Formats: sequence, structure tokens, C-alpha cells
Amino acid sequence: MSAQAHSRRGWLQRALAMGAAPLLLTAARAVPAQTAEAQVVKIVAQRFHYTPGEFRVKAGRPVLLEFTALDFVHGFNMPDLKVRADLPPGTVTRVALPAAPPGSYDFVCDNFCGDHHEEMHGRMIVEA
Repeated sequence: MSAQAHSRRGWLQRALAMGAAPLLLTAARAVPAQTAEAQVVKIVAQRFHYTPGEFRVKAGRPVLLEFTALDFVHGFNMPDLKVRADLPPGTVTRVALPAAPPGSYDFVCDNFCGDHHEEMHGRMIVEA
């Protein structure tokens, strides 16, 4: 087993031991089998920001977020759409969002990542 695979396995075992199974299951269910019509948005998570911090998508189409965390197990939480996922570094984490009506949807990092953690947030703007 590679050092990276061993590290990921250790992280998963620690998360399960801490009672994170419901959160992990939520994230695992987030990606549907069919994402061909989804709008794909690539996002980098790094202390203490998401890049891009704001992005626009079209209403009526599902969205597939592809996260790459660079330095920490960041979190992604979009409360208005009830979507949450952990973003472990060294892998691409895909999070599917349902088609949403026009409006603004805020998201935050919900895994404490340091002194400026509260500044790690973003916004998805859904346009008609």
C-alpha cells in the first residue's frame, strides 16, 4: 500500500471513530451516476479561501463541483441546498448539486482550518 493510500485509510478510520459516518455517507451519495448534462465547476480549497470564491451557473441544470484541496481536509457546506462534503487533500472530490432556482447560494468551509477559517466562504449565483 502506498504512503498516500495508507494516509487516506488512516484518515477514514479516524473519521469513523469520531462518529463521522453520517457525514461521509452524505458526501458519498452526493454524486449521481449521470452527470453528462451537469455544469462542471472546478474549485480549489486552500487555507483560507476557495478559488473561485464566486461562480455563476444556469438555472434548471444540475451542477457538478470538482474540488481539489491543497493543504487540509477542508469542508464544503451549502446549507440552503442541504449539501455537505469533506474535501481531503490529494484527490478530486466531486459534489453534485441539484438544479436550483435563480438566486444566490452561500457556502462555507465547516472544518476548522486555522485562524482565518471564518473567512473561507463563497457564493454560487444561479442565473435564469
